[in-house]
Amino acid sequence: MKTADLNTNLIDSYFTLLKSLSPNNKLELIARLSKSMKTTKKKEKEISLEKLYGSWVSDQTADELVAELKAARSFTRKREEL
Repeated sequence: MKTADLNTNLIDSYFTLLKSLSPNNKLELIARLSKSMKTTKKKEKEISLEKLYGSWVSDQTADELVAELKAARSFTRKREEL
């Protein structure tokens, strides 16, 4: 089954389910669907890494942060004798 056929079947199923609603409820549904389409367009934008540059806020210098990360490392790898 093609995607277009699947979408058409899905739309038909929803229509069958919703056709018994009152006109006021149908208008409310239309309004909510329209509102959801307007808000989802904003969320589709991708956040680039360049916008995140400099977003780390800390009182530590870069050298202090690197030293802290290195000090927190723990190596637990055990080598097996051959």
